[in-house]
Amino acid sequence: MKVALFGKQFSEDFLDSFKLILDEFNSHKIELCIYRPFYDSIIEDLNFTPDVDEFFTQHADLDKRVDYFFSIGGDGTFLNAVSLVQDSGIPIVGVNSGRLGFMADIARDEIPAAIADIFEGKYTIEERTLLKVQVGNNGLFKDFNYALNEFTIHKKDSASMITIHTYIDNEYLNSYWADGLIISTPTGSTAYSLSVGGPILIPNTQNFVISPISPHNLTVRPIVVPNHQEITLKVEGRSDSYLASLDSRSVSFEALNELKISKADFKIKVLKLKTHSFYSTLRNKLMWGVDKRN
Repeated sequence: MKVALFGKQFSEDFLDSFKLILDEFNSHKIELCIYRPFYDSIIEDLNFTPDVDEFFTQHADLDKRVDYFFSIGGDGTFLNAVSLVQDSGIPIVGVNSGRLGFMADIARDEIPAAIADIFEGKYTIEERTLLKVQVGNNGLFKDFNYALNEFTIHKKDSASMITIHTYIDNEYLNSYWADGLIISTPTGSTAYSLSVGGPILIPNTQNFVISPISPHNLTVRPIVVPNHQEITLKVEGRSDSYLASLDSRSVSFEALNELKISKADFKIKVLKLKTHSFYSTLRNKLMWGVDKRN
């Protein structure tokens, strides 16, 4: 069995947990490949040298024989992992080395039992929808024009709001006069979209959420639309360029560009332990029921 290990920097208090992960891999005789910048940061920052078999730095380096892709970090790290896994079909396992984590939901105190369950096949695979962004026939983000969470348009270099003309399958929906606009997948409904008042969607829901950021008109609210429909955005304002974000990646784009958002033609596989469910994650991460009156 072969495992790919990906991450960014983590604090020294997680080092023992990280060593435990490596020990578990070793005890199961796992062939291990690791993301090279992650490996280098562990040596430099924590003075620890992991024993690994090989390295990778980009999607093209990933061996097709990899059975599991472990992401060590938070949800931001998990989103970066998606850009490496892409359409390979390798299941991603999220181990949380920080605080809040919807995707990276294996806590440090669960690591030994979780890894044992994974290698014994005691898990389920969830397929998560991605969205795709295009400008004409080209991508806005050269290497990977897909997002697991959301696509966002922001105003740039100006205190003035922007206007985002929005169409659904070429039918006019609205012109959002706001600081920006978020197009979210069900997975991303608990992320940025939630913070601006968007609804929470169940992961297998076949929808997108369109959520304005600080709209001028208070009657303008988030709307849920089917994800088989194409969303077209045209932006105008006092600036010549605006900021577009695709999960954790951002680029500038010109005002004249027409943006098209649609459902991707592949999905990301996410490994979930049988002891975890989306509803229990909601209760735990959002602290529902913490009020003593409950």
